[in-house]
Amino acid sequence: MISVDQLVVSFGGFELFKGISLLVSPKDRIGLVGKNGAGKSTLLKILAGLQLPNEGVVSVPNDVRLGYLPQHMEVFDGRTVFEEAVTSFDEILDLERRIEEINHEIATRTDYESADFNRLITHVTEFNDLFHMLGGNNFEAEVERTLLGLGFLRKDFTRQTSEFSGGWRMRIELAKILLKRPDVFLLDEPTNHLDIESIQWLEDFLKNYNGAVVLVSHDRAFLDAVTNRTVEITLGRIYDFKSNYSRYLVLRTELKEQQMAAYINQQKMIEDTEKFIARFRYQATKSIQVQSRVKALDRLERLEVDDEDNSALRIKFPAALRSGTIVAEAKELSKSYGKLHVLHKIDLIIERGEKVAFVGKNGEGKTTLARVIMGELEHQGEMKLGHNVKIGYYAQNQANLLDEDLTVFQTIDRIAVGEIRTKIRNILGGFMFSGDDVDKKVRVLSGGERSRLAMVKLMLEPVNLLVLDEPTNHLDMRSKEILKQALIDYDGTMIVVSHDRDFLEGLVNCVYEFKEKKVKQHLGGIYEFLRRKKIESMKELERKNPVLNQEIKTQKPEEVERVSFDERKEINKNISRLEKSIEKNELDIANLEKSIVKMDLVLAETNGSDPLIFKKYDQMKRDLEQKMYEWEIVHEQLDELTAKKTW
Repeated sequence: MISVDQLVVSFGGFELFKGISLLVSPKDRIGLVGKNGAGKSTLLKILAGLQLPNEGVVSVPNDVRLGYLPQHMEVFDGRTVFEEAVTSFDEILDLERRIEEINHEIATRTDYESADFNRLITHVTEFNDLFHMLGGNNFEAEVERTLLGLGFLRKDFTRQTSEFSGGWRMRIELAKILLKRPDVFLLDEPTNHLDIESIQWLEDFLKNYNGAVVLVSHDRAFLDAVTNRTVEITLGRIYDFKSNYSRYLVLRTELKEQQMAAYINQQKMIEDTEKFIARFRYQATKSIQVQSRVKALDRLERLEVDDEDNSALRIKFPAALRSGTIVAEAKELSKSYGKLHVLHKIDLIIERGEKVAFVGKNGEGKTTLARVIMGELEHQGEMKLGHNVKIGYYAQNQANLLDEDLTVFQTIDRIAVGEIRTKIRNILGGFMFSGDDVDKKVRVLSGGERSRLAMVKLMLEPVNLLVLDEPTNHLDMRSKEILKQALIDYDGTMIVVSHDRDFLEGLVNCVYEFKEKKVKQHLGGIYEFLRRKKIESMKELERKNPVLNQEIKTQKPEEVERVSFDERKEINKNISRLEKSIEKNELDIANLEKSIVKMDLVLAETNGSDPLIFKKYDQMKRDLEQKMYEWEIVHEQLDELTAKKTW
C-alpha cells in the first residue's frame, strides 16, 4: 500500500533519517517507537504527504485513502459537534444535495417525453443507487456510534465545537478521521487526550478495522493491544519487528546479543588471520596460504555493532519535608461551573505517603479536584490541607504555559534561587538538555522536550505533595519509565491524574474513580481496579439477562447476531427513556433546591417557632434526598445500558 525507499531527511547538517526503507501492507498494525526527537512524527507527516524528504521515494497508490491525525491540529468553529462530524461524509452529503436538486427540477417540469427529462430520471436513479451504496441511509447512526464511543453524550451533539476544550476538540477530529474509514490510519499520539474508557473503545475499533494502521504512541498497553508490528526509529535508522511492543523489547535485546556475539567472533577470526599473515608473510612455502588469507580478509564483510542511543533522563526528586498524617481532606465538597455541576458532596482523605490515582471519564472532575486541592478554585464544602503540606503541581497543559521567547537556560534561570543557580547546566543535563540544547528557544522544542523542561521547574523546590495532571503526555517510553521509577522512589505523597494504565500500574496503591459527580475509592493497582470493574459489569449483565445469555450460548452465529440486533433496538429505546427521566429529575431537584433556599430565609425570620413550617421544610429535605437517590439509580441504569450497547 505504501512504499518508502531510501528516505533521507536532514536539518541543518543533522541527518534525521539515513536512507531508511519501509513497506506498509494491508492489515498491518504498526507502532512507531523511539525517543523524543527520533523522527516518528516527521515520518508520519512524510507518509501523509505533508512533508517532503531530502532524498528517497514515497509511493502511495492513487486509490489508497489516508487518514492523518497530527499531535497538534487546526480547528474551525461555527458548527455543532454532530455537524462537524458529519462533514466526514462530504461525498454522501453532496449526492444528497444533487438528488434533491434533480427531484425538485423533475417536480417542476411537464415535458415527460423529452430526452432531457429522461436524462434527469436516469441521473437521479444512478445517484440514488450510489447514495445507498455509500451508506447514505445510516451514516448518521455511524456518527452517533463513533461520538458516543469517544466519550461524548447525546446532549453534546448540539453544542458548538467552540464550547469544548482542546482535548475534546481533538476527539472530534479523531471521530472525523474514523468515520472516513481510510485505507491507512496515520495516528500521532491518539490517546493523549482520551480517558481510559475511550482508549479501550479505540483499541477495539482499531483491532477490528479492515485497513492498515500506523501509529505513534507512548502508551505501552495501547500498543500491545493494537499493534502486530513494531518499527523502532533510532539514530537515523529503523528496526522492523513482526510483533507488538512487549515482544519487540525481548526481540530487540536478543538481536543486540546476537550482533555482539557475531561481532566478537569475527573480530577474533580477523585477529587470528592477521597474526597468521604477519607470521608467514615472508616464507615461500606458505605464500599460497598467506595470499589466500589476504584475499579472504579483503572480501570479508565486516560486521558492526549498532550504535545505541543511551541518552536518558536522570530524575531524582528532592527529599520530602515531613507533613502531618492527613495531607488533604475533603468534606461534602461540591463544585459547579454555572449550571454545570461537576462534584457533589464528596468526602475524601489522603494520608501521608499515599500514592493515589484519579481516574474516570474526561469532564468528571479529576482536574477540578486537583485544582481545588491546589487552592486555585472556589468551591462549596470543606477542603483542608494538613500541617506543613507544600504542594508541587504539574498541570495538564504545563508544557504549553512555558514562555516560547525564552531559551531553555533562561526558563530555569528565572526561577532558580541560591546555590541552584550555579548548577543549572548540570540539572538540565540530567533532563537530556546538553551542549547547545540549553540555548534553544522554547518555541522550537518538541512536545516531549517541553514536558521535560516543565518537569525541571517542578523539581527545583522541595515539596511533600506532588499533584501531577497527565505528566506522561508527549514523553517517550524510556522517559516515562525513568519518571515512573523516580516517583516510586519519591518519599512524599502523590496524586496523579492519568489515563496511562501501564504508567499507573505499580506506581499507585489506591484508585479514586470519578463518576457522576461522586468519587469512589478502590484499594489496589490500576489493573486490579479495571478487572473488578469488568467483572462487575459482566455480573450485572448476567443478573439482568440470565435467560438471554443462556440462549446466546446455544445459538448459531447468525441467530446471535439477530438477537444482538433486536437487543440493541430495545437498548436504544430504553436509553432515550432514561435520558428523558434524568432531565425531568434534574429539573425537580433544581426546583426543590430553590424552594429550600427560600424556606431557609423563612425559618431564619421565625426562628423555627412555627411547627407547620418546620414540618414542611423537613419534608422538602426528604423529598430532595429521595430525588437525588432516584437520579443516581437512573444514571446507573443508563451507564449499564450504554456499556451493554455493542456496535
